[in-house]
Amino acid sequence: MEEQRHGFCDRDAVKLERLELALKASNEGIWDWWTDRGEIYYSRRILEFLECGKGHAPHLFQPPYEWIHPEERMKFQRAMDQVLGRNGPETLAVDARIRTGSGDWRWLRIRGTAVRDREGRTYRIAGSMIDISRRKQAEAQVDEERYLLRQLIDHVPVQIYFKDLASHIVMANKHMAEWVGLEQGSELTGKHDRDFFNEDHWKPAEADERRIIETGEPVSGQLEHEVWTNGEETWVMTSKFPWRDRNGNIMGTFGVSNDVTHIVMAQRKATELAAELQEKNHIYEEEVMLAREIQQAFATMDFTELQAGGKRFRFGSRYIPISGLAGDFFEVIPLPAGRAGVLICDVMGHGVRSALIVAMLRGLIEKQRAQATDPAAFLHGLNDGLASILERAGTTMFATAFYGVIDPAAGIFQFACAGHPGPVVEVADGACQIATGRDARGPALGLSRNSQYPAGSIRLAAFKRMILFTDGVLEAENHEGEPFFERRLIDIIAGHSGDTLECLLDDILGSVLAFSEARHFDDDVCLLGIEVLAD
Repeated sequence: MEEQRHGFCDRDAVKLERLELALKASNEGIWDWWTDRGEIYYSRRILEFLECGKGHAPHLFQPPYEWIHPEERMKFQRAMDQVLGRNGPETLAVDARIRTGSGDWRWLRIRGTAVRDREGRTYRIAGSMIDISRRKQAEAQVDEERYLLRQLIDHVPVQIYFKDLASHIVMANKHMAEWVGLEQGSELTGKHDRDFFNEDHWKPAEADERRIIETGEPVSGQLEHEVWTNGEETWVMTSKFPWRDRNGNIMGTFGVSNDVTHIVMAQRKATELAAELQEKNHIYEEEVMLAREIQQAFATMDFTELQAGGKRFRFGSRYIPISGLAGDFFEVIPLPAGRAGVLICDVMGHGVRSALIVAMLRGLIEKQRAQATDPAAFLHGLNDGLASILERAGTTMFATAFYGVIDPAAGIFQFACAGHPGPVVEVADGACQIATGRDARGPALGLSRNSQYPAGSIRLAAFKRMILFTDGVLEAENHEGEPFFERRLIDIIAGHSGDTLECLLDDILGSVLAFSEARHFDDDVCLLGIEVLAD
């Protein structure tokens, strides 16, 4: 009996041979250790695992377990203590990295069965070993990939969740947990939307998920209004999809939601502001329309003819503002002794600012009536008044102007210019422009006080017609960027001497539009025509 306990009998050898043959197909090796002996039996396959010869193989199961990797050593020692202890477990099951004869570490799955005496003491352990290094490497790679994926899922700034067929949460990321006031996604396991939201949200959400499960069709980019149990409102953009296992069976749904509350609130605010702005714009447009009607009323030519000194002076005009409020205007001012003043003015810019300057100038015109018979003094007064107002307002604006006085008794047309293009006059043999030299012009109105404006004159008998205009005519450009300029205007006036004044004004506008090819003006346009007729 003692010999059978401490050695292999023939019957044991046969059994061992059979076992080795059976394990050969599974790539496993066997080991056998009588615990009261120092040596241990390893099969050839185990020796290959350990990369050692038979006489140099380490005893893995005896302290201090130096052949076991430090990270598994404590676990290995605990397993050995248990299986060697009296009445301990019958089996040994441990995975550990073992240092091989080459110095490398190899993962081995170690299994064994303990044989005990009547007192429960282990006197023999035998089992198998198999190299699981590749499996462990694969598991480590899978674990790393799973960790990286979890890191991505938990840190991506959207809510990610999986739900079962009953819409209970199976898995959720950290962002989803934080969205409902929890810390970890695991705290959401088993939860339902009804645990956080009222039925105005969770019922439609559950219906969507049931429809996805039944049809297999996803829902993409759906705006969801979340009403929480505490009454708070949020909005998310959600996409939900069928959750299938590897065999294609639907297990539930999974979804991705993104918080768009700030966008929705901003849109609501923008809508409210747009409505408020629309109302204010309506009021503003009404006020602008009133101002435009007033401007148009001022632009209406009531003073169409003057008779004095055996001559008739006929007036005509065209006024085309490009916006609701314009900066161009003209005036024909009745004066004592059968005289008349003609003013054309172009205020810098367009819109309300220009219209305000126009209104100021019209008020200043009334204030300067006493100087209206003297063109230089008249412009001097307008300039000082406008410059004073602009200085007090702390703003910079200006206006160009041409003012002339028809004096039939004296037979002359006196004029002064404030930076404005001089009018074109039709004479017996053609047409020409007056007030073109620098010495014939003063500065624009409103730039500085005490500016001086040179006076000029032309005999009434020297011309048949005079056309005053603003630079909206001259600055019209063709497709090559070339402006219309005064030369073309002079040619038109000279070539239409047989037309009436009204036809001439229309021809000028038509010619400018044809030249620009745009069929519209880019700046305000104002024309004032004077025709001299025999009485």
